[in-house]
Amino acid sequence: MSAFVLVHLLVALALPIVARRNTGMAFAIAALPPAAALTWVLARSGAVLSGDAIVEEVPWSPLLGLEFTFRLDALAVLMTLLVSGIGVLVLVYSIGYFHAGSGDARRSAPLLLTFAGTMFGLILADDLLTVYVFWELTTVCSFLLVGQAGISRESRRSALQALMITTMGGLVMLLGFVVLGEAAGTYRISEIVAEPPGGTPLAVAASLILVGALTKSAQVPFHNWLPTAMVAPTPISAYLHAASMVKAGVFLVARLGPVFVGVPEWWLPTVVFGLITMVFGGWRALHETDLKKLLAYGTVSQLGFLMVLVGQGTYAAALAGAAMLLAHGMFKATLFLVVGIVDHQTGTRDVRELSGLGRRMPALATIAALAVASMAGLPPMLGFLGKEAAFGAFLEEGGGTGLLIDFVLLLGSVFTVAYSARMLWGAFARKPGVAPTGGKQPGAVLLVPAAIPAFAGVVLGIGYPLTDELAGSYAAVYGAGVDPLHLELWHGFELPLLFSVVAVAAGLWVHAMRVPLTALRRRLPKPLDAQRGYERIMALLERTAVGVTGRTQVGSLPTYLAIILLTVVAVPGSVLVYHAHVPADMALHHNLLQIPLAILVIIAAIAVVRAKRRLTAVLLVGVIGYGIGGLFIVDGGPDVALAQFLVETLTMVAFVFVLRRLPARFTKGDAARSLRWPKLALSVAGGVVIALGAVLFSAARQQPPAVSADFIAQSEEGAGATNIVNAILVDFRAFDTVGEISVLAVAATGVASLVLASRFDRRRRSSRGAQATAPAERPGVVLSGNGNGRRQEEEQS
Repeated sequence: MSAFVLVHLLVALALPIVARRNTGMAFAIAALPPAAALTWVLARSGAVLSGDAIVEEVPWSPLLGLEFTFRLDALAVLMTLLVSGIGVLVLVYSIGYFHAGSGDARRSAPLLLTFAGTMFGLILADDLLTVYVFWELTTVCSFLLVGQAGISRESRRSALQALMITTMGGLVMLLGFVVLGEAAGTYRISEIVAEPPGGTPLAVAASLILVGALTKSAQVPFHNWLPTAMVAPTPISAYLHAASMVKAGVFLVARLGPVFVGVPEWWLPTVVFGLITMVFGGWRALHETDLKKLLAYGTVSQLGFLMVLVGQGTYAAALAGAAMLLAHGMFKATLFLVVGIVDHQTGTRDVRELSGLGRRMPALATIAALAVASMAGLPPMLGFLGKEAAFGAFLEEGGGTGLLIDFVLLLGSVFTVAYSARMLWGAFARKPGVAPTGGKQPGAVLLVPAAIPAFAGVVLGIGYPLTDELAGSYAAVYGAGVDPLHLELWHGFELPLLFSVVAVAAGLWVHAMRVPLTALRRRLPKPLDAQRGYERIMALLERTAVGVTGRTQVGSLPTYLAIILLTVVAVPGSVLVYHAHVPADMALHHNLLQIPLAILVIIAAIAVVRAKRRLTAVLLVGVIGYGIGGLFIVDGGPDVALAQFLVETLTMVAFVFVLRRLPARFTKGDAARSLRWPKLALSVAGGVVIALGAVLFSAARQQPPAVSADFIAQSEEGAGATNIVNAILVDFRAFDTVGEISVLAVAATGVASLVLASRFDRRRRSSRGAQATAPAERPGVVLSGNGNGRRQEEEQS
């Protein structure tokens, strides 16, 4: 599994070279790694769906317990169909969509493959930290894909908005991962699912992790980044914002759902935010005139629906959620690719300008109709299976809560049918008063990738036993019960069927009433606007940053040091002092020589702050450094002491050459005198906190770490050294030592440059003095300043 992830990334690194010569070939090569990954997963899907998960561990720091862990289970198989399957189709589709040799094509081929690899790693990750690594990599890839070349202001703004919202949510999610991992005693997801922790840490972790999931899957109020990201080319929108990236949040909730079963901080926000998002997204999609924007808000609505299902924590809801997850990826990918074809062949995707395209492109209209039927929940499509199972899942719970959720889902489904009809009508219907739209017939390289997921929705709907096995294998983690719900095309004349009929009939009526409804929406007040809220928050952050920077970055080194010390004292220092416990057996010294050296350092430190001359202060600072080097020698670190002496000597030499340019004495104004005591107090507080931290941290270790034992075991035998520190520096960490030597070499070069510059400066001043005396001997001659003594102008006195 790790090999497939690595192959994605390695091939992506080589693709820019291919893309410079032939962009079509670059997309064709890019489609090979996800196709290979899909084939490998499908070949093992039978055993995996039977419960035999495949696990792979890739340790990268075993002594610290850090490793990349991958696990192929039922949920990963389902997501692979979307991530790798749709990825292959999008990459093939891009061959016909992008203009050969264009900049967008050269950039998109390697970035799309990189994104496919990171998403594949995300769905296979069985470690919370591994999940976070791939999570943020998908965010970076999305930023680059949406922004493209960054030429237009809109693309830059949209890419930055997506980056800001999803990254902020990801950071909060990381904190939740840490809380969950520490509470469980492990970061392995499969182990946490097997033995979930309890108590307050579980509730806190649930709330924090949900923030990341809600932002990534564009839930209200974080939804606004998704519609603005539609500035990206259509294949990118189809892959990132329909089949894979926006599914990451839903996938995370589905993956961690078994951990938080029955936790109100988990299921309640997913249900509330999901229902609001479903209704709001459907309402907005109904009024859009841009087909991509219509699909974008439709995606927001469907993501809310999915969040309600996967966050509920029951077998029936998980079964419906898995079916809808697969269905949404299929029909939404098809519809985005269809809109891309319409835009590519006609030059527009505005429903007010398109007319009669269904007769001109019947094959494309048929493909779109199949996908729209699945999105609207019509039988025998896969979307119908998922929607009926969703209605039945909450009716099965009984009580008022389940019925209330079903009624809101019904309202959202009405809007889904309405904007589905609007999409099909707007793209392909013949409209009175609008001239028929022209355009070339699309080729097979565009039609086939769009048709495959559309027909897959029909096949998986009719072949519902296969879909039921795939979705049921994931839902089994919640326990199937005695009489579990199954995905079927016919459950009899029951309430879920009535809900489906009502949704279709009411949705068609809402579509017929779209004109007065749009007029009503324009008249309604808009007190809450997510985009305006985002812009105001960003403006506030910018003003705050400018204000803070203007007051802290004042060009004063003492101010910078004071801010750093104040932060250290206030944040970690206060906690450190509060929990301070000095060991009772701590000795004041271990060697008598430490006492005079410590007294020397203290006296020099006091004297340096009272020094009146700059050179005296520099010499006293050097005394402090040499005193600390002496302490290193006493403590048995001659190599460290040697480095200290060298650095201290070079620093003193550099200071001396710099101080030759400055006044001999310090100049202190009234402001400096008034701040003397606050500076003294802050310095003492900082010193106390650092000293206390050194004592407590050194006393906290009860035994040598595991890595130290390894060094001890290998030093004499492997490196032939009895001094373990020397062995570490010379053999085990040789590059680190080379880096230190390089630093010393750079410092020595700087000092030598100062010496040579001062000598050159003295010679230049002497040369200028000689030239200045020449006009006095011959007052009638004015010499130029070019140094060659050539006469430029002669004046008679």
